[in-house]
Amino acid sequence: MTLAEQLAAIVGPANVLAGDAAAPYLVDWRKRYRGRAQAVVRPATTAEAAVVVRACAAAGAPMVPQGGNTGLVGGGTPDDSGLAVVISLQRLNRVRGIDSANDTITVEAGCILQAVQQAARAANRLFPLSLAAEGSATIGGNLSSNAGGTQVLRYGNTRDLTLGLEVVLADGTVWDGLRGLRKDNTGYDLKHLFIGAEGTLGIVTAATLKLYPLPAAQMTALAALPSLAAATRLLQRARVAAGAALTAFEVMGRVTLVHAVEALPGLRMPLPFEHPWYALLELSDSESEAHATQVFERLLADALEAGDIADAAVASSLAEAQALWALREGIPEAHARRGGNVKHDISLPVSTIAEFVEATNAELLRRFDWIEPIVFGHLGDGNLHYNMGTAEGTPLAVAFAHETEINDLVHDAVHARGGSISAEHGLGQLKREAIRRYKPAVELELMRSIKRALDPLGLMNPGKML
Repeated sequence: MTLAEQLAAIVGPANVLAGDAAAPYLVDWRKRYRGRAQAVVRPATTAEAAVVVRACAAAGAPMVPQGGNTGLVGGGTPDDSGLAVVISLQRLNRVRGIDSANDTITVEAGCILQAVQQAARAANRLFPLSLAAEGSATIGGNLSSNAGGTQVLRYGNTRDLTLGLEVVLADGTVWDGLRGLRKDNTGYDLKHLFIGAEGTLGIVTAATLKLYPLPAAQMTALAALPSLAAATRLLQRARVAAGAALTAFEVMGRVTLVHAVEALPGLRMPLPFEHPWYALLELSDSESEAHATQVFERLLADALEAGDIADAAVASSLAEAQALWALREGIPEAHARRGGNVKHDISLPVSTIAEFVEATNAELLRRFDWIEPIVFGHLGDGNLHYNMGTAEGTPLAVAFAHETEINDLVHDAVHARGGSISAEHGLGQLKREAIRRYKPAVELELMRSIKRALDPLGLMNPGKML
């Protein structure tokens, strides 16, 4: 019996895809990586996934786990050898349970992030992970890349929101670590090996995640800023004024927003495009709307008097708040419609960001006079999407032709300031080689040792990360 026949016997013939049916699973969201596979298999339960893994391991077939296929670094795309089996987790999409008293939700890896948010809200709880692709990204993918999003400032990354995991290991053994405990000091915390591992150590099939009380009120404002240094000062001011109630602090360059509004006609900019930077702030207050309003008004008034903001638009309704967030969340789609750009997902100490952007922009423009920096991101947690397009009149192909030089310049500047070349997207295929330039040899060897211990045959998502 062939491997494809074995897989069909496990999950049913309709859930083993090939040819045109498999094509969407073989290309990444950015259309940068295209691969081939023996088959795409879609198990519906953890037990099925375990038998699929055992069959693939026995046949020596590489396995590529895949969730919503919204990744940006090629982590869920097979190579072009045609030997791999893509294991799609989309049918493992059930909410297994909510424990309101314990503030936890247990969900399968194929659950769409937005569905998890909605299930939590139906139980009068908040699941705070939020990102632009939440309507298609899955929890398994969020876990595998340790996704961040817009509320890391208050709630942390996916890693910080996870209490327990269920994982199919490389030999098909199932590790049931679905514990809803906030304290469990009984040895190595194994779940952290699999979070952020991009499917290279095992396949996450379910997770127990933290929930929080719904805020009594949320306030959102867009502020115009004279500089990125002023944004950093505003962030510090907001932290002092609001404390833990400050749930998001996003920055966006003027050019970035101009492109977004031009590409997506549904977006509306409530402030004039007269300022170099804009910040999107969100407060989630546990007391009342009146208290949130008082904190917000005092914060913005003090910042205006100090010269850290030049203007502000405060949302007075849920619809207005959603319209402000649509500006931020529409940026990736808008720039994809424009043909993309040379992307960098970097993190730095917040204290160094303004100087980094000023110095690195200057060096890039000195070397490439056609370049156009497109900068936005999560200033509150030090994560910037520091992307490079081209000025009007220069084809985007010119930027992609110089991608390696641009990447080296940016990554060297990040590393020199104690930063990371991947904040929330992962390494995948895109940064697999680049990371060797910056991680210490001992750290890389420790990672390889873990890989050898958990995946001795090297079949779990090979060619990614390491």
